[in-house]
Amino acid sequence: SFGCMKNFIRILTLCVATTLVPLSGAFAEDRPVVVELFTSQGCSSCPPAEAYMRELADRKDILALEFHVDYWDYIGWKDKFAKRAFTNRQQGYVYSLKGRYKYTPQMVVGGVSHAVGSKRGVIEAEIKRRKQSMGAGPKIDVRKENGEIVARIGAGEANSVYDIVFVTFDKNHSTEVKRGENKGKTLVNARVVREYDMLGSWSGEPVNLRIPIAGRPGNGGCAILVQKREYGEIVAAVSLPFDS
Repeated sequence: SFGCMKNFIRILTLCVATTLVPLSGAFAEDRPVVVELFTSQGCSSCPPAEAYMRELADRKDILALEFHVDYWDYIGWKDKFAKRAFTNRQQGYVYSLKGRYKYTPQMVVGGVSHAVGSKRGVIEAEIKRRKQSMGAGPKIDVRKENGEIVARIGAGEANSVYDIVFVTFDKNHSTEVKRGENKGKTLVNARVVREYDMLGSWSGEPVNLRIPIAGRPGNGGCAILVQKREYGEIVAAVSLPFDS
């Protein structure tokens, strides 16, 4: 009868809907898109990208991280936040994203695409694209306890080996640049990464971490990323602000 057919369709719809819900992990809408800016205080084209980064850092759907590279230090102004490890991370993206060379200001979105960091429209399109392409990733719980960061990366589907990346970052700060291409400017930077470590790997099974933070630079907070090995896509990320 028509009534039985309606009930059958309703039950079938419920079954189909149920099979689409993952049993574990976090939905894409629950996870921020990681946007990394590779920049330098010695680069005259970087301040507009850094201003955009300050806006991204205030958004709940974005985890913004600003890495200062060291290869512009020779042109008159040595960036005190620059580290060779950050330049090496950018070089890793050059290989994985099949770029031709390193450049600043470069924004990498979700580990899967990149563009000039001052091109807001392009970056917003890449953020939207990343949100649409993200599957369910592992859930990350994190807290600060007795001078340590205590974190748990939950179980989930893993089709590869993923690096567990840990960073600390600063609160916003201003720098008066006295030499080089930005001489006379006061640069305001947000989420400047101060330290960057690999803490092991995740392959689908839960991982528990205790990370000592005493003596580490970075007064703003920390972040944990789960990233496909060899600078691939970032499938999960969380940040934890430090108390003032």
